Amino acid sequence: MQRQSGFTWARVAVALVASAFAVVPAAAADVLLSGKVTSGSGEAMGGVTVSAKAEGQTITTTVFTDAAGQYYFPPLPAGSYRVWAQALGFETARTNVDLATKHRQDLALQPMTDTERQIRQLPGDLALAGLPEENESDLRMKRLVRNNCTGCHTPSYILQHRFDEAGWNAIIELMKTVNVYGLVQPNRPPNGILDFHQKELAAYLARARGPGESAFRLKSSPRPTGEAARAVFKEYDVPIDPDVPAPHNTVTNDGSDWSLGTPSGVMPGHGVHDAWLDRDGNLWFTSNVPTRHLTIGRIDTKTGAVKPFKVEGARGLAGMAHGMTRDPAGALWFNVNTGRGGLGRIDPRTEDMEVFIPPDGMSPTGGATTVDYDGKGKIWSSAPDGALRFDPETKTFTEFKSKTFKTPNGNGVTYGMAADREGNGYWAQMMIDVVAWGDGASGKSLEIKLPPVQSEMNRVPADVKKVYEGVVAPDFNTPFPWSQGPRRMGTDKNGDVLWVGNSWGGNLARIDTHSKELTLVPLPPNLQPYHVAVDLNHSAWTNVWMTDKVARFDPGRNAWTVFDLPTRGSEVRYISLEQSDGRIHVVLPYFRTRKVAVMTLWTEDELGALKAQAERQ
Repeated sequence: MQRQSGFTWARVAVALVASAFAVVPAAAADVLLSGKVTSGSGEAMGGVTVSAKAEGQTITTTVFTDAAGQYYFPPLPAGSYRVWAQALGFETARTNVDLATKHRQDLALQPMTDTERQIRQLPGDLALAGLPEENESDLRMKRLVRNNCTGCHTPSYILQHRFDEAGWNAIIELMKTVNVYGLVQPNRPPNGILDFHQKELAAYLARARGPGESAFRLKSSPRPTGEAARAVFKEYDVPIDPDVPAPHNTVTNDGSDWSLGTPSGVMPGHGVHDAWLDRDGNLWFTSNVPTRHLTIGRIDTKTGAVKPFKVEGARGLAGMAHGMTRDPAGALWFNVNTGRGGLGRIDPRTEDMEVFIPPDGMSPTGGATTVDYDGKGKIWSSAPDGALRFDPETKTFTEFKSKTFKTPNGNGVTYGMAADREGNGYWAQMMIDVVAWGDGASGKSLEIKLPPVQSEMNRVPADVKKVYEGVVAPDFNTPFPWSQGPRRMGTDKNGDVLWVGNSWGGNLARIDTHSKELTLVPLPPNLQPYHVAVDLNHSAWTNVWMTDKVARFDPGRNAWTVFDLPTRGSEVRYISLEQSDGRIHVVLPYFRTRKVAVMTLWTEDELGALKAQAERQ
């Protein structure tokens, strides 16, 4: 396909995937399952999550009830299904439906009376919201929990448990020496922030989530309405690594039943980090955990079958991958850890794969690498101390070094990056609150310094700030309370705006790629962004990794829309978009629960047509 200016390719090519997820009339073998959800007292319940999964299959479909409590699934293949409905504060309602004999199933939700079981249901944002904030000391400790105890993990996992002060102290003692990958390194210096505050933080957590009377206050949020209640999800399970021995090769909690709480991240399977749809409507994902079989995987969205693709790594393992993007021609690019670090390319249709290794003397692609394409046909990849640009035609790399790297408080290691339509690259130095950028024309590296979160800086006493001056971060995931934490980012490929997910600041940085003017756009309370993707209407989408939500910011209306995910503990670390004829498909890889989800938004007219069709069935 010939490359066109202005990225008009996006409006044409994506039509090829529309049939995979569009709301279509039921075929002869398909059935429209519908029903009504009520409370135990018979009242209609809107915004309730209703899920269906065929017995023995790996695809879960989820919809939400409307204001009248009615739900309507898209056409489902005939068969026997497990069906369940969930809402915070209520017991999970479960049933089995054979679509060969039954097309309608009503469900009733009974209130949950046990407070601890209600806490176990909570997504991460509501778990954080329940922590005490009665005074300035509480607010400082709450910020430490939010930033330093949840790094890139959901707070719902740790806060669903209760420990006394000694127990919390033991947990902090361990976690202050664990790196971002969850590994204990004997010679690694401790997290200086946690180390300094360990005693008071343990006391704070014991007061909130300890035995006896608790200072934790159970919070709730409105159930989805309007557009948020017209979302339909398809979630695809990623299989267990065949090398995992019994009894560890079983999953008892995959996050689909909220009453079981947030699952542990130590579950068998392949890692799921970044994901994209290809032109034929199939899903591709990267795996950043060591296995012998899979670097990237393809999910057939019709059957759920997963096909592994392996790049040889060290010691007989598959090279791990982290970042992924799809270029205008439809090829998928990903980083791969072969021991040196490299950039992979695969054609989804022919399955031809190549790996390109940076030359000796040049920085490798980093372990936590992000990949993107620019408007000049080049592929950009983050490197530990900057970024690399790859020319697919000449098969050569160009290196861009961060202007600032070593600082008294630690190194400005690169994490996320993005590229614009004019051939420039941008990368996030998360630990030092810098967005660096590489001028594609001149080859120079420059930087944009993000302002601190002033309210949090004002809250820290002067003597504590003095202590912080001597703190050296052991890795890029060790923030100060006032850190913004630019993590991953995305550019408007049909505009001139860079959007940055400030994961600790709880906002998006909007940067004009010409003037470099910076504006901070706060997310709704207790939400922290990870990555940003921009749709054809210039709206910025972000996966809120520390809770089970995805959010869209519309710059024209200056308004957020928040969508609930069906799985508890999803821990989404990437987001990609696919659009066709006004329809949008949001791809969300679940890292903690090893699934890949596609969220599609119905219009009111489509939902009305589905309702009419179900009533005629």
